[in-house]
Amino acid sequence: MSSKNVSSEVVSVDEQAFEKHEETQVDEDGFEVVDETPEFRATVDMEVQAKVDSNHPDARIEEGPDHLYGKTLEQEERIEAREAELEHISVQAELSQQEGRAKRTREVVVEQCGRDEPEPVERTDPREKLTQEELAAVNKQAMRISDEVQGGWSRAVVAKQLAEKVQRGQDVTKAVLETLEEQKAVPGAIVPIADVPDVPVGEVTVQGEITELWTPSDNSIQQVGLIEDESGRTKFTVWEKSGKTVVREGQTVRFRAVKKNWYQGRCSLAITGWSRIEFPERGRWWEE
Repeated sequence: MSSKNVSSEVVSVDEQAFEKHEETQVDEDGFEVVDETPEFRATVDMEVQAKVDSNHPDARIEEGPDHLYGKTLEQEERIEAREAELEHISVQAELSQQEGRAKRTREVVVEQCGRDEPEPVERTDPREKLTQEELAAVNKQAMRISDEVQGGWSRAVVAKQLAEKVQRGQDVTKAVLETLEEQKAVPGAIVPIADVPDVPVGEVTVQGEITELWTPSDNSIQQVGLIEDESGRTKFTVWEKSGKTVVREGQTVRFRAVKKNWYQGRCSLAITGWSRIEFPERGRWWEE
């Protein structure tokens, strides 16, 4: 084939330089203007991925106001979610720097809900609302209850309990009976032995004199006998596993946290490992 029929589009180096010179811009001082704007070019991987995305069967073939060209619906949703997340982070960062934001937010919430914060409850002593006659009766009965049941509430607390009941409309006698029963059920309160069966708790504290001891009927029992106070007496059992101090006849002892046992309608006391044996006359107590 003849080379005359071949058209050549080869441009010489001089022609390229001439074309480049023609496109060169010069500023007002006569110096050549250099374009310093960097040219961003896609990498090979980016071009390949763009072709893959654009050829996806679900990709948008046209760009519109509600979708992107060359992107699937799933890809558009991921892009929108990411943009929304960035917008949320930006807003949070801006709000976190505002002073008094928590206070303003609380005020807005209160205004929107239509209610104010509750006023603080004023705590008053119920004895202040009693008449002089009622207050005298309450103080007298509080002293009597504290003397009858020791180790429970203080006299002031007993007086407040009584005053509250009287203020609610109860007569003094009924208020005294209820408060007395409540005092006996307080942990650590020394209950009269005669009242032990009626106290509505499973463990009580009693104090009295050891009036009698007898030989245990079983090796699991350390001691068994009777304890007595001014109100009555009851049987007690000290279990071997409790490891408690041995008591003797004639001693005044205090059994703390002893369990109530019932047998054939009679109530007795059991000293366990959780119980304590104290000796008030010695001014101290021992617990093994």
